[in-house]
Amino acid sequence: MDPRERLAQLARGKGSSLAALSRMIDRNPSYLQQFIVKGSPRKLEEEDRRKLAQFFGVAEAELGGSGEKPYDSRGDDWVEVPRLDMEASAGPGSLGGPELAFDSFGFSRRWLRERDLTPAMLSAIRVTGDSMDPLLRDGDEILVDRSPRPFREGVHVIRLGEALHVKLIQAVPPDRLRLISKNPAYEPVEVAMADVDVVGRVVWKGGRL
Repeated sequence: MDPRERLAQLARGKGSSLAALSRMIDRNPSYLQQFIVKGSPRKLEEEDRRKLAQFFGVAEAELGGSGEKPYDSRGDDWVEVPRLDMEASAGPGSLGGPELAFDSFGFSRRWLRERDLTPAMLSAIRVTGDSMDPLLRDGDEILVDRSPRPFREGVHVIRLGEALHVKLIQAVPPDRLRLISKNPAYEPVEVAMADVDVVGRVVWKGGRL
């Protein structure tokens, strides 16, 4: 199958828009649409192809590469997920630090597959503050899935301006989001959807007893 047709097929099967996938690989939103419809560029660059193959869990050859080995080879049972030198505030707001990995967590590859989680789209950061207590406590580590998926209610890491927050998010039609804290001492806040950058969904937590 032609790589353009295969990419369109994979995107439909995953429920991901071409614009979201373009942003995932740090391209302008129309990049993959132009690749599929207009044939420009003629071939995906190696790094773009690698990221997309990782996200879909397919061989790079399916997207125009020369390799035969799929991204998700079963030779290794564990995946190293980076711990980033960043904090997501569960309080009044925290400035995220540089996105530098200083350590990693090991996760079972099978466990990630069962939850449809792509290793390349995961990172771990630390929670600060008490607004999500008792669900998330100050000092907890959370696993954030940055995969471009259709929005659904849940606990997400978001960016408001330069500050990172972790909140339960609900969509409020037509174009607003409600940011909810689990700690009843904090009132829900509504913000314009355009003012919020949803970094990723929280899919796991770890912390001290």
